[in-house]
Order: sequence, then C-alpha cells, then structure tokens
Amino acid sequence: MTDRAPLGALRTVIYPTGDLDASKAWWEQFLGFPAYFDEPFYVGFEVSGCELGLLPDGDPADGAHAYWKVDDVAAAFAEAIGAGAVSHTEPADVGGGIETALVRTPDGSIVGFISVPDEEQTTA
Repeated sequence: MTDRAPLGALRTVIYPTGDLDASKAWWEQFLGFPAYFDEPFYVGFEVSGCELGLLPDGDPADGAHAYWKVDDVAAAFAEAIGAGAVSHTEPADVGGGIETALVRTPDGSIVGFISVPDEEQTTA
C-alpha cells in the first residue's frame, strides 16, 4: 500500500446507451446546449470542466462509468487488480492518445481510470 492517493480529480462520466440519437437529444434538451463531439461511436459534452459522454456500445445495465484522472492508466489498473478488483475493460488507447480502463471492485462496482495527453494530472 502506498501513502498517496492513486486517483486524481473526477474527469469523465460515460453513460452507456442503447439509442444514441435519443440519448443525445435528451441530454441536449436537458443541458441546453449541443454536444461538442458527435460521432456514431461517441457523443461528448463539456459540463463544468468535466466530460459527459454517451457510449452506444456499452451496457446500460452497468450504469454510468466514472473515470478518475491518473498519471498512468496501466499502473492504476494493475494496482486496482492487485487490491482485489477484476478487469472490466483492459487499458486501451481510445483515440487521440486518451487511455482508459475499467475494473470491477470486489463488491461489483465499476471504477474507471483515464489519462488525457497534455492535461495536467492531479494525483498526489
């Protein structure tokens, strides 16, 4: 165990959806502004400095995925696995050098890690 917090600030929340167009329309109406990123594989909104994303190939039954900033996704993933979590989504580059991974904690919760190039990390 280390004496540092392995997580930085909350960075991104992803909502899996079975109907991307309907979800995007609802969020645009609710937020009052359009998505800044709108592709068939992902829709993104900037909300108060955080990313709110819609993912069409995720499972809505998993609930929202919260991604915490980390300096090194693979290292955070390995540390979580070492602490008893299991892999949900292996570390991967999801485009533009952005790396993400998801684990399931022993109680079944899903925890995400994200590293965004050229974005200041805040882990201690």
